Amino acid sequence: MSNPAPGTPPASVDTPVCPRTVRVLPDVPAISREFVYAVPGPWSEDGRAEQLAVGSMVRVELSGRRVGGWVTELDPDVDDEVSLRPLAKLSGVGPSEDVVEICRWAAHRWSGATSSLLGTASPPKMVARLSPPRPSKPQIMPDYDLVAEAFADAGAALRIPPHGDRWPFVLGAVAQGNALVLVPALHQAATLVGRLRQRGIAAGLYPRDWAMGAAGATMVGSRAAALAPVAGLGAVLVIDEHDEVYQEERAPTWHAREIVAERARRAGVPCVLASPMPTPEARHAFPLLSVDRRTERAAWPLVQIVDPRTDDAGRGTLWTTPVVRALQRDGRVACVVNRKGRSRLMSCANCDELVLCNECGGAMRQDESGTLVCASMGHTRPLVCLHCAGTTMKNLRIGVSRAREELEALLREPVAEVTGDTDDKQVEQTRVLVGTEAVLHRASHLDAVVFADFDQELVAPRYRAAEQALAMIVRAGRLVGPRGPVGAGAAGGPVVVQTRQPSHPVLVAAESGDVESWARGESARREMLGYPPFAALAEVSGVAAEAFIEALGQPLGISVQGPVDAKWLVRAPSPEALSDALAAVQRPKGRLRISVDPLRL
Repeated sequence: MSNPAPGTPPASVDTPVCPRTVRVLPDVPAISREFVYAVPGPWSEDGRAEQLAVGSMVRVELSGRRVGGWVTELDPDVDDEVSLRPLAKLSGVGPSEDVVEICRWAAHRWSGATSSLLGTASPPKMVARLSPPRPSKPQIMPDYDLVAEAFADAGAALRIPPHGDRWPFVLGAVAQGNALVLVPALHQAATLVGRLRQRGIAAGLYPRDWAMGAAGATMVGSRAAALAPVAGLGAVLVIDEHDEVYQEERAPTWHAREIVAERARRAGVPCVLASPMPTPEARHAFPLLSVDRRTERAAWPLVQIVDPRTDDAGRGTLWTTPVVRALQRDGRVACVVNRKGRSRLMSCANCDELVLCNECGGAMRQDESGTLVCASMGHTRPLVCLHCAGTTMKNLRIGVSRAREELEALLREPVAEVTGDTDDKQVEQTRVLVGTEAVLHRASHLDAVVFADFDQELVAPRYRAAEQALAMIVRAGRLVGPRGPVGAGAAGGPVVVQTRQPSHPVLVAAESGDVESWARGESARREMLGYPPFAALAEVSGVAAEAFIEALGQPLGISVQGPVDAKWLVRAPSPEALSDALAAVQRPKGRLRISVDPLRL
């Protein structure tokens, strides 16, 4: 071996290696291709080249204009004879390499643009350099066997009742190191960050404290926090994993629960998915844990079921005697009348029984020829009631505005209709509120909640209808308080559910505070019908949808249904098979929307 030339500094493992070229993904959703750029020579002299890393945010020249982008590879293989354009600017620190890889995985999983996910994972304001991590007081595992069991292995699906204490599980997560904690709403995240900081834990709110998480701290946030930087990740906790807010409605329709579960798997840390009603997806991915039966029942709300067919005074209207009494009780009350989407609910004009599909139990509606058509699966049958053989049906519909007018006349007092434009002061100062499900998001506390027509939720033409219906009861229950221990009297107010299906599994579970039988039945139903998590679905729509479906063809294991309302449903045995099949198709020109596992299907 030859000696180094005189004056050559000794080699050191600490000597930074400056990249000469980088691969960049432009922040342009319509462009999925990545481009190689040269690192300008002066950057090696002033230290900027040393700061380049996978995820760094830069600006580059592309098609005659400057655009932002992310570095995805350092010193990629490139032909030395190719002339490369130089990077225009180093903007700042971006997502870490592990987050970049998760964004790539998620873009493939939900058939979307990687740049869209990287945008969510990037800081809201440019970060030039990361500060040293803040000191955090070490935490010990709470003295609670269920917490230790939840974080013992790869993770768990954890069933905690609506009014169960979730704080010990938050402490269990931070005891593992820097944790990633997801909650449905940003104000909940802010409260949680405040409690953690009071205990001496370095905790940040996403996206506000992006740089803090990148340097090393526990991060708390809502859906977007699934892509938050967490240096030294030790555990993941998702609170209320059943909540719909965790799924992005815009394409790509990624789900925060699935992303953090994959992050935890890659990092080799536990992932705990907590909910009063763990979804089939959570139960399919992790073993189920729960509190004891007595504790669980006491922390559920008091649910009262009202069958309008048994009340002659209120027959044919929403305002049966039990419902009116519930609304006349002392304290603040809310009446939920959900009238959204295109779903229609019919009943027999003779016996008042709901017109339901005898094959799948979904709502049916009458087409132009007079035939009854299932809104969920397309099953058909003649216009005949299965209970009394009647042939005359009626629509069960009433809008929120009409409901408010009728309630004011019945109660003889002001009733506030709650919409997105309703003033917060009016919501808090009016005793009786009426509105769609939004009323449950606007009120802070209620003494009673009335679902005037819950059948519309139970038989909605969506495969998640039962899950979404139970989630509404959970939300209402948190506003009225728990029922309390057996024999101690109801600590909270009632959740009154008016329905023609009093024995529906969702209502049996809510009334008893025991969701296990419903959960098992729901999982079995989805497996039988080929719904997630036992299959993967994608809804394809838009001007270019037909051309896309033609190009897709019929790959092995992939089935295509439709079109229905200019939409096609693509079904595959697994998310991987679905993603691979969709990615293999070159997208045609024109507007195209691919919704993988769509929320409202």
